[in-house]
Amino acid sequence: MVPLKRRRIVSPSQSSTHSHAKNDSDKVVKFPQVVLFIVERKMGSSRRAFLSQLGRSKGFQVEELYSESVSHIISENNSVEEVRTWLEGEKGEQVDHGRPPVQLLDISWYTECMQEGHPVEILDRHRLQEQQNNGAEVAEFSVPSYACQRCTAPRGHNNLLTDALSILADSAEFNKDDGRGVAFRRAAAVLKFLPKPVTGMEQLRGLPCLGGHSLRVIKEILENGVSSEVEATRQSERYKAMKVLTGIFGVGVKTADRWFREGIQTLSQLQRRGYTLNQAQQAGLKYYDELNQPVTKAEADAIGKIVEKAVLAMLPGAEITLTGGFRRGKLTGHDVDFLITHPEEGKEEGLLHKVVSRLESQGFLVYQKTTRNSYLESKDGPGRPSSNMDRFERCFLIFKLTEDSCGGQTQGTEQPKKQMQTDNGLQTHARTNLNTAQETRSRSVFSLDAPVQSNGESLEVLCPATEPDLQLRPHPLSLTHPSEPSLCVHAQVDSLKADRTDSEPKPRRAVRVDLVVSPKSQFAFALLGWTGSKLFERDLRRWAGHEKAMSLSSHALYDSKQKRYLRASSEEEIFAHLGLDYIPPSERNA
Repeated sequence: MVPLKRRRIVSPSQSSTHSHAKNDSDKVVKFPQVVLFIVERKMGSSRRAFLSQLGRSKGFQVEELYSESVSHIISENNSVEEVRTWLEGEKGEQVDHGRPPVQLLDISWYTECMQEGHPVEILDRHRLQEQQNNGAEVAEFSVPSYACQRCTAPRGHNNLLTDALSILADSAEFNKDDGRGVAFRRAAAVLKFLPKPVTGMEQLRGLPCLGGHSLRVIKEILENGVSSEVEATRQSERYKAMKVLTGIFGVGVKTADRWFREGIQTLSQLQRRGYTLNQAQQAGLKYYDELNQPVTKAEADAIGKIVEKAVLAMLPGAEITLTGGFRRGKLTGHDVDFLITHPEEGKEEGLLHKVVSRLESQGFLVYQKTTRNSYLESKDGPGRPSSNMDRFERCFLIFKLTEDSCGGQTQGTEQPKKQMQTDNGLQTHARTNLNTAQETRSRSVFSLDAPVQSNGESLEVLCPATEPDLQLRPHPLSLTHPSEPSLCVHAQVDSLKADRTDSEPKPRRAVRVDLVVSPKSQFAFALLGWTGSKLFERDLRRWAGHEKAMSLSSHALYDSKQKRYLRASSEEEIFAHLGLDYIPPSERNA
């Protein structure tokens, strides 16, 4: 069992004073008979803080610290035994056996209260579940609570369920509810880990990270083959529009949401509106189809050879490693990430600018943005919790991959079809020549050269993908840069058309590439961080903080108890510092 975190106990009077101070800053307590406490265990401090603030804004009394005045304890992904053990540790000898028992409730009850704006009736499904440890009731699967404790292959056995939860996660993130999005992704990760398909709800008994909302969706799919909520989300105008708009490189959720609220749902509408775009967004719109086409391992390897040649020409002895999903064994990806270092510390400084200049002079780049290394190691350790964004010197590129670059045949030569196994086990047909996006995607997207109706709308409408790994999704570095030169969309589209002349050789395709330079002393941490998956890394940092009192980033590992940095020259050493069994890259696909 995962060690239980304890919170300091306070007297009812202290708690009352504290909660009134909190609530007075927001709204008056509307339901004084309901005193809530949210357990941070398995939830995380940021999500707990968000939910507490939300409750107080609705007029609920939400205690920051546990006390005897608490009437309802809210927990996520904990069994009733785990919360009772925690409760006994908190209360010690102060248990008042004459007072009513505390209600131990799942987070689903709390979210329903938030939706209704008042305490809802407590049903059986809201109460925490007992762990089943005897006879036929023993759980069928044993699943560790943290993704970094689980070996997860690129492909799972429950794609229908994980795809549905991923859609709800996307929708939550589009609505800026990142905590809810993470909850759905954790639930999907548990299902992906299972060694066989789920056919009944009894198989899920006792599993972590499966909250009430996720379980309701799973139950409906098992019974009816589809979830009405997921289908309604998938077909909603907002979801489809946000998928399209965040699929533009350089456009994040905030910008896409603003455009949607201003009536923009398609790329053609965006073009006609005449918005001003920064350089990243200009390139993202120009190469929209190509950047949203999956990158194959062969293409990643071809780019790797070009990058390696440029790096070694500038700094002999440098080391280049392919990271991201391809290092985890995935067959396709959305971009290509490379980590660069040199055995002699310090020699890597200034390398990236030279490499990018060389690639640009050779005509391989259509967009590039470089950031400097801003990491400074403090003698007193990290001043705040580690972020999932590192501060290495790096360059975000759009790489122009030509036929010659891949060793392919002349453009236009027809290649035979072959079957390709996609990351979630579904088969699709692809040609060796990947000039046409429709041969490698399960749905169409807007093309700048697509047929146009009389009203100017594109005939091709984005359809939600059945393969989540092939869906359009915002790049994690989707940021706007107002300081960059901008261009009116109308003028830009005209220039795009002018650029595409029949006499000019067309590139095979454009590909998103990230180049990251790390000092050798930080290379193991950088390699671990840039390999992913995103959820695996999130849970690795959460494990370090919650279970080991350590702070992990892509730069270093700091032990708060020993008040010192723990050095590592390999990923295996980092896992050992954290007290975890080593998990190879191919099994980090949470």
